Amino acid sequence: MARSNRPRGRKPAGSGEPDDGLSRLRAGWRRTESGRDGLWTVQPVTGAQAVKAYVCPGCSLHIAPGLAHVVAWRNDGLMGEAADLAARRHWHTHCWKIR
Repeated sequence: MARSNRPRGRKPAGSGEPDDGLSRLRAGWRRTESGRDGLWTVQPVTGAQAVKAYVCPGCSLHIAPGLAHVVAWRNDGLMGEAADLAARRHWHTHCWKIR
């Protein structure tokens, strides 16, 4: 079989990092939502990023690895930003929307 000398579209030698901009667009943006229970920071997680199992606080069912979901934490907690971030929870996207 003949060898093709056509360029294969390789990335330049200096770009060893993945295209973060595109993956961020696909994953969605971190956003702030307000509800009757306060202000929340919500970060979508893609199926490719979901590598651990979690329990959804909305329905008490498991969120399997590889399943897209959201991570949410309070913005206005009394104990400060570090405590709010440590208390973040992984929710099914549907459970978060109907909470």
